[in-house]
Amino acid sequence: MSGTTAPGHEPRTERTFFGQPFELSTPFAVELWERFSFYGMQGIVLIYMYYTVSQGGLGIDEKLAGGIMGAYGGAVYLFTIIGAWISDRLVGADRTLFGSAVVVMLGHIALALLPGVAGVGVGLVLIALGSGGLKATATTIVGGLYRKDDPRRDAGFSLYYLGVNLGAFFGPLLTGLLQSALGFHFGFGLAAIGMAAGLVQYGIRRRHLPEVVRHVSNPIDRRRLPLVAILVVVALALVVTAVLTGLLNVRNLPTVVVAIVIVATVGYFVVILGSGISAVERSRVFAFIPLFIGSAVFWSLYQQQFTVVTIYADQRLDRSLFGWEMPVSWAQSINPVFIIVLSGVFAAIWTKLGDRQPSTPTKFALGTGIMGVAFLLFLPFVGTGRNGTPLLVLVAILLVFTIAELLLSPVGQSVATKLAPAKFQTQMVALFFLSVSLGTAATGVLSQYYDPADEAPYFTVLGLAAVVVGVLLLVFAKPVLRLMRGVR
Repeated sequence: MSGTTAPGHEPRTERTFFGQPFELSTPFAVELWERFSFYGMQGIVLIYMYYTVSQGGLGIDEKLAGGIMGAYGGAVYLFTIIGAWISDRLVGADRTLFGSAVVVMLGHIALALLPGVAGVGVGLVLIALGSGGLKATATTIVGGLYRKDDPRRDAGFSLYYLGVNLGAFFGPLLTGLLQSALGFHFGFGLAAIGMAAGLVQYGIRRRHLPEVVRHVSNPIDRRRLPLVAILVVVALALVVTAVLTGLLNVRNLPTVVVAIVIVATVGYFVVILGSGISAVERSRVFAFIPLFIGSAVFWSLYQQQFTVVTIYADQRLDRSLFGWEMPVSWAQSINPVFIIVLSGVFAAIWTKLGDRQPSTPTKFALGTGIMGVAFLLFLPFVGTGRNGTPLLVLVAILLVFTIAELLLSPVGQSVATKLAPAKFQTQMVALFFLSVSLGTAATGVLSQYYDPADEAPYFTVLGLAAVVVGVLLLVFAKPVLRLMRGVR
């Protein structure tokens, strides 16, 4: 609304949430609880897989467990395609988010109640499916609260990101405590309770969201639904057949997920670019391609917090605090602390700078390059022996992780909504999450080359590669910005 008012009328004061549209508080709260459950579970599930039976675990090979985590993480973001398609073509963002949250909760319940490998399999599949639908639609709902030219947009996404990381901070702390004191299944049970709390919160507030989040932006012709059902059945049959014949197994799963994400990405770009969008929209989609590549490289390092960095915290980190050994999962709460502290700072900086803030391509370049620097910072501490790296070292390195993340992740979600063609609002967000999927799945492949006894080559190669990609993105920032056609 403009600042003018009719004669004789007092200006109406808009109700806000820390200077943002008040209804940002709804996705803020639901994502807080969803991330509490998601990261609480993720903080203990890797060690649950590779710890021995006597330690309460399943005794799975460590490298195999890391590969499974990477494949699972990649699948979470890969399934944003399904959630985005359902949202844009069938039921809208609001209903997709609510249904997806129910599926996530069922996954956590399966991990808590089903014993052994069966619980891990059923639980991770359900959580991946539900989280995929929830991620794309939550971001779309946040984007739906702003006009494309609203200068508060990036700051709003940073504030939303604060809610995500409040949940990510408390989740590993509390599930880790329960896991240490009572066992893994109690930790998984707490994650299920957290997701239930998020569902209740969203159910109470969802009716106050703008109508756009219930709108189906590109409804499918109902006559095509039988064909869609047939394709779903065929896809499921192919997956079952591949598993039963051994063509798809836990050892090649990370590589298979990477291949599927690459094919899906190329296909998605082709579909969007060939769908009759305007010349301006097409140019903006082309601009998204180098941002996608930079994002994938960034996440291939950042998401190793849940594979290599978890193993590092277990085997290389000195976790003693005044004679007490902190749970392994607590290492995953370090990054969210910095996000909580710094996300408001970054939001304030972007708001203060307004149109003078760095462009999105520049932010992506800096985020990717700084992430590479974070990996290089492990090198001075190579060879310190088992549990020999001081805790403050990992804290400092994860601070650099956080700075890189705040330059890229909330900005990436924001730019996806700004560059999206009108017919592909949620699906463009899904494309951004495909870059996260590709990077996360790649961690499952890369982590199998990590050797705690010989770390230098691993951190050197990956760190330098990310720095090089960051420099290239910075060199091409201006041409990419021109392709964005007025979007910064």
